[in-house]
Amino acid sequence: MPDTTPRYPGRAPIDAYGNGGFRFAGMSHRGSILCLPSGILAWDAASIGNVTPALIPVLQEEGATGGVLLLGTGRSPVFPDPQVLSAFRAAGLWLELMDTGAAARTYNVLLAEERDVSAALLAVD
Repeated sequence: MPDTTPRYPGRAPIDAYGNGGFRFAGMSHRGSILCLPSGILAWDAASIGNVTPALIPVLQEEGATGGVLLLGTGRSPVFPDPQVLSAFRAAGLWLELMDTGAAARTYNVLLAEERDVSAALLAVD
């Protein structure tokens, strides 16, 4: 079965966030996003409770296996369940947690520096 996840095929800085979504590459997306080496993908997460080990295979399949993995947790920094953090670490993925705005800005800086960066950004209103 073909993958039907909405995606932008490439890397692009985040131009704006808020109002429940993001703007990038001259487009807008309502909802959360994953900014990965393979592109920017729609992500059905709405809160930190939706960050689960089920995300790990998606990240790995899309090339987020090294470098920095930013987790934008909404309006304020929130830690996921400790077992979730352990599962990510066991898979070799270290999360850098911060609010979504800080994560989007950090992603843009690291992307501009051509660093190995990925981000999972929860949408904020």
